[in-house]
Amino acid sequence: MAGRPSPRRVTLDDVARRAGVSKATVSKALNGRDDIAPDTRDRVLATVEAMGYRATTDRGRPAAERAVVAVLDVLESPYMTHVLGGILAATTAADTDLLVRLAPDRDARTTRAAARAWVARQRAAGAVGVVGLTLAQPDALLLAAQEAGLPFVMVDPVDTQEARVVSIGATNWAGGRTATEHLLGLGHRRIAWIGGPAGSTAARERLHGYRAALDSAGVPPDPALVRSDEFAVETGTRHARELLRLPDPPTAVVAGDDEIAVGVLTAAHELDVPVPGRLSVVGYDDTPQAGWTSPRLTSVHQPLDGMGRMAVETVLGMASGVEPASWSVQLATTLVVRESTAPPA
Repeated sequence: MAGRPSPRRVTLDDVARRAGVSKATVSKALNGRDDIAPDTRDRVLATVEAMGYRATTDRGRPAAERAVVAVLDVLESPYMTHVLGGILAATTAADTDLLVRLAPDRDARTTRAAARAWVARQRAAGAVGVVGLTLAQPDALLLAAQEAGLPFVMVDPVDTQEARVVSIGATNWAGGRTATEHLLGLGHRRIAWIGGPAGSTAARERLHGYRAALDSAGVPPDPALVRSDEFAVETGTRHARELLRLPDPPTAVVAGDDEIAVGVLTAAHELDVPVPGRLSVVGYDDTPQAGWTSPRLTSVHQPLDGMGRMAVETVLGMASGVEPASWSVQLATTLVVRESTAPPA
């Protein structure tokens, strides 16, 4: 008795006809491109999901023997540069290609169809694993990678609800506490916090460390001195202007990263507030710019290149069938004291 024929695979042409658009438009929607109308993209992705379309590999293009994909939202930061440097060093040592990708558009990446298509393209390019760098809203990509059996490791996760995501970071709570304890030891009591977004696990842990240090020292926290925003120079400048204009301004600021700290120094200069004469500033990450500022920036050092190396070693181990020893790996932080901190006037 003849077997039942296999169902025909849904093609890109099928999706285009059903959605009433061109193949190019379907491809743009699946690739997370932002040069199509949002309602068109939503209609295409809904059609893809309803028809069960799955992207196929490009048989005409030879895939690399083995590659790791590093996917990120933005590249313009010393943090990203140094983590990527560690990733590149580790993939080179492992004789593995490195593919650097900008993540799909945020609206598209949250849909299962677009996430599955993105993962299929990485597979077709020879990827054996993915490293996400502080990638916002990654859950659809994480789930699609899990379905495809493609290991995915996050560095400093952001906005994830996945409880079992494998992550690499640093001892952020201890770093935030150490930075604050340094200022408390100098005699500061009006210590402000300007940190990163609430969705960032690293930013939250640093803030908790700051609060723990104040609590241990018996210093009541002042909600007016605590700000959470993006990791950016503009964040530090804007919030520091507001804080330094308060009737009782802070004598010190702990910044969630070095970029925010640079913004704080900029605001202090604009308002003729000498650093560290009237304001002490501590950064976080200890990127090279910490040594370029005037005065040079006291900063919490975290091993950014080491985090990149560890992420690659972990994802390659998972690709070889080795379960990670821990779902969350944290590398040690240390405080590097420079000229931006001193006792309060």
